[in-house]
Amino acid sequence: MSAAAADLEALYASFSNLNMEGGWHRKVPALWPEPRANFVPHIWHYADVRPILDRAGELVDTEFAERRNLTMFNPVEGNIYSTVRTLVAAYQMVKPGEVARAHRHTPNALRLILEGRGTYTVVNGKQVEMRPGDVLLTPNWAWHSHENLGSENCYWMDFLDVPLVHLLEPMFYQPHPDGVEPAPERVESAPIAFRAEDIDRDLAAAAPDPAQGGLMAITLGPVELDSIALDVIALDPGQTGGEVRETSNAIYAVMAGEGAVDIDGQRMAWAFGDTVAVPAWRAHSLSAGPKGAKLLKVSDRPLMKKLGWYRHAGAGEAA
Repeated sequence: MSAAAADLEALYASFSNLNMEGGWHRKVPALWPEPRANFVPHIWHYADVRPILDRAGELVDTEFAERRNLTMFNPVEGNIYSTVRTLVAAYQMVKPGEVARAHRHTPNALRLILEGRGTYTVVNGKQVEMRPGDVLLTPNWAWHSHENLGSENCYWMDFLDVPLVHLLEPMFYQPHPDGVEPAPERVESAPIAFRAEDIDRDLAAAAPDPAQGGLMAITLGPVELDSIALDVIALDPGQTGGEVRETSNAIYAVMAGEGAVDIDGQRMAWAFGDTVAVPAWRAHSLSAGPKGAKLLKVSDRPLMKKLGWYRHAGAGEAA
């Protein structure tokens, strides 16, 4: 070993126990030219999940599992919770007569109702019926609970920015001291509720959106979720959208119809109630089957825009 090499080894030894690393010989680079592919595209089929929820309804009481849900975690190595980097999605079911008790937490949340009538959510004292096709919001630190006053199971999809809160660490959680909020006010609509019929009306008047591959799309708003954007995208029968690539992480939920997503050379077929994870900077396009389709896109676009990190590239565009 040369004298210079020996001196370098001595230098490294001088800080090896100080939890420090020399930037000139870093084994793993801290910077790279564009976003890396870490989380992977994946799909979950509602047809697989629904019977599992039904069986869980027989075996798992809400007293035991405050929220009877099935969380969709991305199959990237080492991950056991997040659907994409900053967001998590889950399927949930509440049976007739059941109450999911009130709590509040730092993460923002929202729900897409799939099936069932007669179930209500209470958000900060406002009781709103959960109807199929509705998108209901639970902003950060809002009390919320659910109660099924109907005669049929209610199924929905949850979306939360819990992984983002885990990364940044401002997590707080609190169960309601009374279990549920007393004497809630029942309302037909609220700033936290986007009704299915209103969504369809706005979609009918929408224009093609270049940011969504030229497909008809609307952005739900104003949304009281600072970190989450909600877009509803409509495809005509047999229509294929243009390729989209953006720095925001997204989860697509199928509100109606059938179709497929092409992403990174994979083609994934989807149908009603399915969930598709599209991590950041993955080029993808949507196509509909013979009856058309409608999807809810949940993304962290507001976060990326607020921090100045948002980039978008469609087919033939530079980022």
